[in-house]
Amino acid sequence: METTATILHADLDAFYASVEQLLDPSLRGKPIAVGGGVVLAASYEARAFGVRGGMPGRKARELCPQLIFVGGNFSHYQRLGDAAIKVLDDFTPVVERISIDEAFADVAGCTHLFGQPQEIATAIRRRVRAELGLPISIGVAPTKHLAKIASQVAKPDGLLVVDPGNELAFLHDLPVSLMWGVGPATKARLAEIGIETIGELARTHSGALTRLLGPAAGEKLAALAWNRDPRKLETGRRAHSAGAQSALGQKPAVAQVIVPTLLHLADRVASRLRAKARPGRTVTVRVRFADLSAVTRSITLDQPISATTMLAEIAGDLVRGVLADHSREKTISLLAISVSHLEESAELQLDLPLGLADEKRRPGSKKGLARFGADRAIDKIRERFGKQAVGYGTVALEAARSVPDEFRELAEKEL
Repeated sequence: METTATILHADLDAFYASVEQLLDPSLRGKPIAVGGGVVLAASYEARAFGVRGGMPGRKARELCPQLIFVGGNFSHYQRLGDAAIKVLDDFTPVVERISIDEAFADVAGCTHLFGQPQEIATAIRRRVRAELGLPISIGVAPTKHLAKIASQVAKPDGLLVVDPGNELAFLHDLPVSLMWGVGPATKARLAEIGIETIGELARTHSGALTRLLGPAAGEKLAALAWNRDPRKLETGRRAHSAGAQSALGQKPAVAQVIVPTLLHLADRVASRLRAKARPGRTVTVRVRFADLSAVTRSITLDQPISATTMLAEIAGDLVRGVLADHSREKTISLLAISVSHLEESAELQLDLPLGLADEKRRPGSKKGLARFGADRAIDKIRERFGKQAVGYGTVALEAARSVPDEFRELAEKEL
């Protein structure tokens, strides 16, 4: 574990909304939201009224009647996000980018060139503001988890250094929601047993956390609560999975909603798998209900897949299984698909034409090969004429219209 605070976590503030205010100066200082039917991102002025990403547009307008909605300049998001990360690259080669607008950097090897970590962080913030016109917050700490929390505490447009020896004093008074891996559902479960701060989590018996969250999550959060985080930065790593999700608001759990949504999600995931020639064996779905509780299900296949309709059908079976086991839940708010156990260069084993019931879901069968061939034809058409040129049915495109694909792709990690 690091004994000095040399890890930086840099995070552009309210990135999408800040870019819109940069491109249109008349929006500066005003509450704005990127999106329409769904809030994709909100400025700090809008957040002051309770407006948040993922919120239905109608509710956002109720909370903030003066809210201004803007469409979204996706090419500028990518350009400015890349430029901000390039500033980090100018100080150290040890940079781990984790999304379009945030990254870790380890500056232990460059202090003799650029000064102490706090000076480097100050220089980065100054350059991003001067060269790009964007605010960026940076946390500096001995570990990745602590640096990320520090950057969140520093927001908006701030810098916070957590020196060795002060880690627990800083960490334990903070809310558990700042921890990596604590979402609304986990936060609610922890609140049920009286845990609201990281310190309270640290002092909770490990057995209670294991019973509440499961062994993996319980052990992980307990370690992070004591700042036990030995992870090093990973540069140039390849993703171990590919996924996509769709926030639905409040929709009935019926086939007319589920089938087109899963087909659209499968299209997004499978096209990325094919583009990188990395099919996967394990398919996982996540279903979130109206009360924000969520259930995941997965299946590991005999052969890796990357065909769109094949993935959609397998995901559909998993979702139906979830709904059958939770028959009282009639409303869903989110669906997600991910594929893991990716293979670099899978050898396709051809199947004999035995007339099996699941033949069309077998990559090596005649029907499976035909499905993959259709996908590759669609890929080529899209490469030449754009993604909207051809799809898997207008109903799938209608299901995704509230959130543009350009925005989704920026939020999804590349393989």
